[in-house]
Amino acid sequence: MVRKAPKKDVTEEGLEVGPPKEWAAGIPGVTRSLLTSYAQMGAGRTLLTLARVNQKDGFDCPGCAWPEGDHRSPAEFCENGAKAVAEEATTRRVTRDFFAAHRIGDLAGHTDYWLGQQGRLTEPMYKPEGADHYEPITWERALGVVAEELRALDDPDEAVFYTSGRTSNEAAFVYQLLVRRFGTNNLPDCSNMCHESSGSALTQTLGIGKGTVSLEDLHRADLVFVVGQNPGTNHPRMLSALERAKRNGARIVAVNPLPEAGLLRFKNPQRPSGLAGRGTPLADRFLQIRLNGDLALFKALSRLLLEAEDAAPGTVVDHAFVQEHTHGYEEWAADTRALDWAEVEEATGLDRGAVEETARDVLAAKSVIVCWAMGLTQHRNSVATIREVVNFLLLRGNVGRPGAGVCPVRGHSNVQGDRTMGIYEKPSAAFLDALGGEFGFEPPRHHGLDTVEAIRALRAGQAKVFFAMGGNFVAATPDTEVTEAALRRARLTVQVSTKLNRSHAVCGERALILPTLGRTERDRDRFVTVEDSMGMVHASRGRLRPASPDLLPEVEIVCGLARELFGDDPYVPWKEFETDYDAIRDRIARVVPGFDDFNARVRAPGGFALPNAPRDERRFPTATGLATFTVNPLEVLRVPEGRLLLQTVRSHDQYNTTIYGMDDRYRGVSNGRRVVFVNPDDLAERGLADGETVDLVSEWPDGERRAERFRVIAYPTARGCCAAYFPETNVLVPLDSVAETSNTPTSKSVVVRLVRPE
Repeated sequence: MVRKAPKKDVTEEGLEVGPPKEWAAGIPGVTRSLLTSYAQMGAGRTLLTLARVNQKDGFDCPGCAWPEGDHRSPAEFCENGAKAVAEEATTRRVTRDFFAAHRIGDLAGHTDYWLGQQGRLTEPMYKPEGADHYEPITWERALGVVAEELRALDDPDEAVFYTSGRTSNEAAFVYQLLVRRFGTNNLPDCSNMCHESSGSALTQTLGIGKGTVSLEDLHRADLVFVVGQNPGTNHPRMLSALERAKRNGARIVAVNPLPEAGLLRFKNPQRPSGLAGRGTPLADRFLQIRLNGDLALFKALSRLLLEAEDAAPGTVVDHAFVQEHTHGYEEWAADTRALDWAEVEEATGLDRGAVEETARDVLAAKSVIVCWAMGLTQHRNSVATIREVVNFLLLRGNVGRPGAGVCPVRGHSNVQGDRTMGIYEKPSAAFLDALGGEFGFEPPRHHGLDTVEAIRALRAGQAKVFFAMGGNFVAATPDTEVTEAALRRARLTVQVSTKLNRSHAVCGERALILPTLGRTERDRDRFVTVEDSMGMVHASRGRLRPASPDLLPEVEIVCGLARELFGDDPYVPWKEFETDYDAIRDRIARVVPGFDDFNARVRAPGGFALPNAPRDERRFPTATGLATFTVNPLEVLRVPEGRLLLQTVRSHDQYNTTIYGMDDRYRGVSNGRRVVFVNPDDLAERGLADGETVDLVSEWPDGERRAERFRVIAYPTARGCCAAYFPETNVLVPLDSVAETSNTPTSKSVVVRLVRPE
């Protein structure tokens, strides 16, 4: 069986390719920020809006979750943050006339870029059964349709409630409360597809599924590893933090199959020298690792540290820390000493000398931080890889002291906060006890469905209602054809959204679009809160007039649905929550640890830090009360003859599934997205030339999957590896190809062959 991506927009006539850049930001970053903002918002709205981004009295950027420092610039945003704001604060509108003019079938034939460029949604829209057009519907009737379908289910577990990372703490808390009050834990979220592997590994080893460093720690580190991450595009403000670390004397090691401009040299647009000068070289060492070689690298570094300890006992390993705060060291050390160097070189594509030089960097550093993103989390062995990162840090006591620790860099703003608020399909007994005790009902105890399991349930007809609080589920998930067919089997699909996306064109028998406020917009006189990637909680206050008077904030949508569903609920005061966010925060304070006196503390400028036991106390809330060394066998991922290992990546004009434009400036691509980056030597071996058109074919036990008509770009990738953008290549990743333990799709290690089109 051959599965193909839908045949839509497969030709890009204006595609141009030039050399990749060797530096990031600078004047081009400023120029693109302003041009994009002006095109979407106009001059006056641009000035009003960008001046408020990430300010203490402003709104949190709807892009990434990178934290803000205590002292902030008047322009506390990056190029892609400006694009995210412009997308949301655009003056373009999608009205009922648009839906009258466009069949749903026609919308499904357009790209996500085209759909997103149409503008903000303005009123609730409804697709009746058998219809191929959305039509206007009142809020009362729309929420009634959802409640009607939910009440008609035979079991609460036949409903799936998805969440993206943009939802505020207040909306996330009432959303999970509604879902559990309804009787299910089916709360899949975008974390299932990105940092679930991080949370799984860190919970097992450190007892907390979050990072253990603050922004100040990053500034104070002696050595920073940036692994499987492209901060120049995905978290551009991180470059400023790395620049500051460099000024303070840090060394930076970049570990990635692709050279990324932001880690080569950074021209900080906040500084005159960044605009006019050469900027700051960031990475002191670039390890161009083969895809899936990170576990082998960190095992090898640890092996070299153990050998250095053997040569000079008591000078390398932090024995006091290991003995007092960890367990499992002896078993781990025995396994690490038995590491086969030939396998390390095969897995990593690095020679032993490069690894030994990196180990000398580690030995010279008193404090080490390892940062990572999707390049580590989306492989079959991702959880094992991140556990190995933790082993490497525990060995020298690099957890729980200044300038040291683990730093998983989260993507979407407040994706971490949503999990803190209880958006999780496998809630802890302690959380459910607190929730039930506060509201007086018994929450469901059985585990719910994660994202991959939810798609399987929809495909099998076991789930019948799909409700999405934000996001673009269809574009974010793997196995495009399977996912779309699964959603179309649902009796009702509901999308709470700010803008049009592909998920609105992939409907159940009935479908609803419920338009909501964005971060940039006023929610009467109320504010919401978010949690950044390093555990800081702060307020966010939108300033713009809402795009339409018919928009509702997420909290009101959830509470309105709850009142339709439960009527006069004896357990939860939904009507009070709908109007008074302070009342929600008071309940959060009594349910979620670390939020004591929430209302008062979050009103302080800059907010407050959540407690973090490994960081704050060197206390590890694992089953043993100790940090855990784990044994993680090295299994070299060997690719059949003639194949390459593909990773999916974002372009610079993209954030998650939102496509801002058709350029990837740092990689030299303009006016197109259907490209595949391949090492020139790999092209020569396959008799392919730069500029040719190929299909990407992945091979699996259930058949092949094909993504059609990609232009080959000769590019300095690691040998044996290639890269292409998602969501265009999501079709190549089977639903059942997932990471062990975390169940995250394996989008960073897909075996493909490049085939000339027939």
